[in-house]
Amino acid sequence: MGMQDIIEGKKQWRAHMARVKALPPDYQIVYKEMQKYFFKVGPVDLPDGPLLPGIVDFFEEGVAEGKGVLELIGTDVAAFCDDLVKDSPTYADVYQESVSRGPGTTEK
Repeated sequence: MGMQDIIEGKKQWRAHMARVKALPPDYQIVYKEMQKYFFKVGPVDLPDGPLLPGIVDFFEEGVAEGKGVLELIGTDVAAFCDDLVKDSPTYADVYQESVSRGPGTTEK
């Protein structure tokens, strides 16, 4: 990864966070909790994938329709997050696979 890639990545992240800050306060709180949750459990492609921008798109649509954030996702934020990544490999999956293989074994 070159310096230009790092700079471009930072620009994209700042633009993304500006969109989050433009959301109503209740949406911002839920987004930040979701973000923390995803940073803990995965998915593996979180930094470069479409998940976080897609959530902001979804939230912006909810705001435009005049809906509260819990009307969109329900009251169980963790369950909503789990459902979003259910088919994606997570860091927990990668760790579990490495533990299952045990020390000294190699993957074929």
